[in-house]
Order: sequence, then structure tokens, then C-alpha cells
Amino acid sequence: MEVILTPPVAFLLYIPLVLVFLGFGKLLAGPEKPSDTKLSVYGSGEAPPTGAAAPGYRPFFLIAFFFAILHLGVLVLGTAELTVLSAVFLIGLMVALVALILG
Repeated sequence: MEVILTPPVAFLLYIPLVLVFLGFGKLLAGPEKPSDTKLSVYGSGEAPPTGAAAPGYRPFFLIAFFFAILHLGVLVLGTAELTVLSAVFLIGLMVALVALILG
């Protein structure tokens, strides 16, 4: 019985099951009636934007770099002992985060 739970066998058993569900769903659906409205892109009733949709990756990388510095810095501080060197590291971490915030 455990053979059924192995990924290759389970995959091969689920394919016919999915095909049965797919066929049943097609039977439940009504006949297809194509129209221009169904083929158009839904834009919530607003006019489409004329400019670029994505501003680029720069804001993403700035935020990702901020959290990377923050989380790795906290991990380093969490494993360090309370010494003068860890205080200097904390000050450097704060300066780096302020520099990233101010841009």
C-alpha cells in the first residue's frame, strides 16, 4: 500500500483522476460563445496606462539590500558577545541602514 504514496506512482495515478475532473468540468460548463468583450483585457473600467508599467528593479534592490543588511547584521549581533567591537559593529550597521534609507 505504501507504493501508492511514492511520487512516480502517485503522479501516474493522479493523471487519470485529473483528466476525469477536467472532463466533468467541461460537461458542467455551458457552450462557448466568443465575443469581443471576452477577448479584451480587463482593466477595471479605467483607461490603460500610457507609461511603463514597471518602474524598474532599482527600488526593489534597494529594499532587498536594506533587509539583507538588517537581517544579517542582527544575526551577527545575536551571536556576538557584548563587547566594544559589537557596539562598533552596531553603530556601523545603523550608519549603513541610514545611508540606504536616505539614498
